[in-house]
Amino acid sequence: MTSWLSRNSLLSRNSWLARSSWLARNGAKVIVLAALTGIGSSAIGTANAAQPSGTVKSTHGAWSIICDTPAGATSEQCVMMQNVVAEDRPEMGLSVVVLRTADNKAEILRVLAPLGVLLPNGLGLNVDGKDIGRAYFVRCFQDGCYAEVILEKPLLDTLKTGTSATFIVFQTPEEGIGIPVDLKGFADGFAALP
Repeated sequence: MTSWLSRNSLLSRNSWLARSSWLARNGAKVIVLAALTGIGSSAIGTANAAQPSGTVKSTHGAWSIICDTPAGATSEQCVMMQNVVAEDRPEMGLSVVVLRTADNKAEILRVLAPLGVLLPNGLGLNVDGKDIGRAYFVRCFQDGCYAEVILEKPLLDTLKTGTSATFIVFQTPEEGIGIPVDLKGFADGFAALP
């Protein structure tokens, strides 16, 4: 099984350890950011996904920059996100979020998939017909399961220059469900992300 993490050398063992250490230090901030995006069961599984809490600061193609000041935070925090639903399966939706770490040293691509996806198969990614690989789910909460990777340059460049991504979740080992994500505006939105 190929991984976004190993394929394209997106996350070496050392950066995985650094990421784990960063999550241990900043886990609460990450969860607060997930909360500020309004990613919840109300945002998944319906064709008209609920708009996240916070203020939409700008829209770039299919992507929105959403900002809010979570309880206890000293400053506004922003994410770039898009909610999508499989055309033929309205119960199968994703929230795709890009955020900067609190120390501004890295960007993270986080995808929330609904409960019930097959975890060992991970989350597949295809950009403009090219297989990028799979990322593994890192945690499940009551609103769904998260897969995330650090957006290092090769993946970031692929997303900036691509036109269409397909995230693939699995309900059985053989049945992958492709959910299209429009990359129009990704580069502009990323540049505008505070």
